[in-house]
Amino acid sequence: MEIIDVENGDFMNDYKIDKIVLDIKNTYNNASDITCRTISFKRNKIVLVFNQSLCDSDKINRYILLNLTNSNLSYNEIRKNITSYLACDNVISIKKEEIYDYIPNGFTIILTDKDIYAVETKANLYRGVSEPSTEQTINGPKDAFDENYMTIIGLIRKRIKSSNLVFEEKTIGKESKTKVGVFYMSNIVETDMVDTLNEKLDNIDIDGIFDVTYIRECLDSNNSMFPLYETTERPDLSCMALLEGKIIVICENSPNVLIIPTFLKDLFQTPEDNYGKSKNVSVNRIVRVLAFAIAILLPGFYIAITTYNHETIPITLIVSFAAQRDGVPFPSIVEGFIMALIFEVLRESDIRMPSQSGNAISILGAIVLGDAAVTAGIVSPIMLIIIAVSAICGLVFSHVAIINAIRFWRIIFMIFATIFGIPGLIFCFFLFIVTLCSLKSFGKPYLYPFAPINIKMIVSSIIKKQLKKDDMRNQLLTDSNYKRSNLWKRKLYYLF
Repeated sequence: MEIIDVENGDFMNDYKIDKIVLDIKNTYNNASDITCRTISFKRNKIVLVFNQSLCDSDKINRYILLNLTNSNLSYNEIRKNITSYLACDNVISIKKEEIYDYIPNGFTIILTDKDIYAVETKANLYRGVSEPSTEQTINGPKDAFDENYMTIIGLIRKRIKSSNLVFEEKTIGKESKTKVGVFYMSNIVETDMVDTLNEKLDNIDIDGIFDVTYIRECLDSNNSMFPLYETTERPDLSCMALLEGKIIVICENSPNVLIIPTFLKDLFQTPEDNYGKSKNVSVNRIVRVLAFAIAILLPGFYIAITTYNHETIPITLIVSFAAQRDGVPFPSIVEGFIMALIFEVLRESDIRMPSQSGNAISILGAIVLGDAAVTAGIVSPIMLIIIAVSAICGLVFSHVAIINAIRFWRIIFMIFATIFGIPGLIFCFFLFIVTLCSLKSFGKPYLYPFAPINIKMIVSSIIKKQLKKDDMRNQLLTDSNYKRSNLWKRKLYYLF
């Protein structure tokens, strides 16, 4: 038996196969990486069609060509039992119209005069399982999701082996045809939330989905600066969310997954919290809350007390502030904007520059530019300290979206403090709270358990309980399965 190119074959009796091959080539505009190979059996033939850039040629040789060409059986015997002669675990009988769904996914199409088969021969185009790059922890697992769709599924199923773990798959994107998967625990999750999510995913009409953040933007109908849906690259955090009653959305070619819904309190918790002692974690959470308040309020408060409300601080402190501002030609608000802009430029350059030189640029910018600005009299030393403290407190959080939200509201507080002083700061704070209370993450109140208030959940959000005592799930995320275990027999009671 001989392997030849389909263009050079002289098989005038196999019009059906030739027509399919011609349609495939025309559909892909005669792309150079669409390869056709023919195995001849006297007057019959078997044609292989595959995308050379997506398929592993070694797999095609070992799993398909070697088995078909080395067989002493006749064409009819091979055609009738072709799945028995291929040393591959994923051989699917498909229809003609399904060919264009399998070729872009790394499958080799086998065309016979009667049937069409798809054999998985994907090339390894992924970087493999590595450590988390943005959510690092000292304790806990070190593996992270990568762009391989099946790896994401495997890392989740490796941790949750229950039959209650449900996985549903969809294809989204008119041109990209990206696989999108939905994970949830059928015995825990609220069924209405699953139905609503499936409906929203089915209504997404977009050319391409290249990352799970595309799905987040399609689901997010609110223009809030705060992230209404959390993304993570950690499998352990994803599985904990599933056991809480949340839904996980995964996307092909995306190293992150989407957690639905997300509450504001979730952004104040880190993966490290799940592996530390209760007392230490509780102190860290309180520190994050204080850092959040300082990051947003401190510049505005300084502007208010130095511009209008001098009586709110001791006289000696006012004199010290006035002495430091002596010779500065700009008002406090301009000083604040200048230093905030410089810091954001430094942060952006640190992110964009290679890791080898990024730290050097940050140190150079912070020391040289800061000292030069103070020496030149453009800003006062106290304003430099205020902006630096505020910016450092904002960096406590690892999520880029919440850092951007802090930056936005910091400027809003500075503007209100400049115009109205302390009363403007108080008014802006109420505006801030009302804005948060109005937000909903997939129909759930974003500020829960603070609004609507739930005392027990507030305490557990700030003070970490011992693992054996933390046996209650969030009541907003489950229909009836509130208890994690029966180790502790406590009465179910929620205070609103």
